[in-house]
Amino acid sequence: MKQITSIQNPFIKSLVLLQEKAKNRKQTGTFLIEGLREISLAVKGKYEIETLLFFPEICSENEARKLAPSAELIEINKDVFQKLSYRDTTEGILAVAKSKSLQLSDLKLSETPLILVAEAPEKPGNIGALLRTADAANLDAVIIANPKSDLYNPNIVRSSVGCLFTNQIATASTSEIISFLKERNINFYCATLQNSTSYHTQDFTQPTALVVGTEATGLTQEWRDAATQNIIIPMQGEIDSMNVSVAAAILIFEAKRQRGF
Repeated sequence: MKQITSIQNPFIKSLVLLQEKAKNRKQTGTFLIEGLREISLAVKGKYEIETLLFFPEICSENEARKLAPSAELIEINKDVFQKLSYRDTTEGILAVAKSKSLQLSDLKLSETPLILVAEAPEKPGNIGALLRTADAANLDAVIIANPKSDLYNPNIVRSSVGCLFTNQIATASTSEIISFLKERNINFYCATLQNSTSYHTQDFTQPTALVVGTEATGLTQEWRDAATQNIIIPMQGEIDSMNVSVAAAILIFEAKRQRGF
């Protein structure tokens, strides 16, 4: 079995670039996953694991092999592990995985889908929280419009606690997504302050997409003009917006309530 003990090793240097550079992730079609739970969820989500790197003082060889038996196994020492590790607390294992296509055409939807659309979310923590909520509600899909971040960014992998791998995800432009929804007769409800009605008055039992924008600028005019209905979450305080992941969760679980779940 291969062992690597130097952070100057060319392969280790290439993995550092995978952590740091979206360009390298795109060029190679690979990304890093850290942690037993995250790697297990990636395997369950049918992500191809190319390589497993384990630090034997924390994670045994047998434990590593069980995760992805067909992957190349590499033993690393503490220096290498600390160089690659993104978290302070971890389980001593990392994986190099192949990224998946994120095309709208790859989505497999139910007869009455419930979809979350997020336009141009920037903060990895918010994207991770949206993916965790989508997993909790067992949504059909999460679609990112006009993405600002590479979804295989290690901060998103980490903040989603593996839910990047448990959701169907696609990325596309706002125009492409609107066309996709209309072609499939999916109603879409846009969370916005302008020309809106209270969210709980709408029928979300039909094929539905719930659309949220950024906290700073909200949704673009294109979404607001095309919406089946613009909706608002009534608030009684001094501010007129809330964290996007919180707003999405309120809308999603109202739809789930209406659907009897």
